[in-house]
Amino acid sequence: MNRRLFIHAGAAVAGATFLVAAGAQGTGATGQKRHKMVIQVSDNDPAKWNLALNNAKNLQDDVGAANVDIEMVVYGPGINMLKLESPTGSRVADAMKANVKVVACENTLRAQKLSREDMLPAISYVPAGVTEIMKKQGEGWAYLRP
Repeated sequence: MNRRLFIHAGAAVAGATFLVAAGAQGTGATGQKRHKMVIQVSDNDPAKWNLALNNAKNLQDDVGAANVDIEMVVYGPGINMLKLESPTGSRVADAMKANVKVVACENTLRAQKLSREDMLPAISYVPAGVTEIMKKQGEGWAYLRP
């Protein structure tokens, strides 16, 4: 099936919008299907962040952490939740320890006059958050926006 064909899987499921890419799996460490999920977080809202972090943990719990790659792409107002003094900082750190990759948009950092020193340690960076999401979807990753 063509990876560029996407199926919109419901307008809202538990407060989240899904866009599932065909062929978004390979084989994981346990021989099961390997899943790949990119999560967009662009809201400066601790409740939305907690929902996104819960979604990531629930996905790992359901399919097995060894069977899923999760990347949270953060841009726009959502970047504030990656600052050192963020109310969700400890949960973000826990997610990263559980192998959830968290990437911040460098365009947003520049626009908000932030530096990497202002941000939580151990996060990664991409030049443009929206481009990162587009690339992941083109590679067959499923998309979630809580």
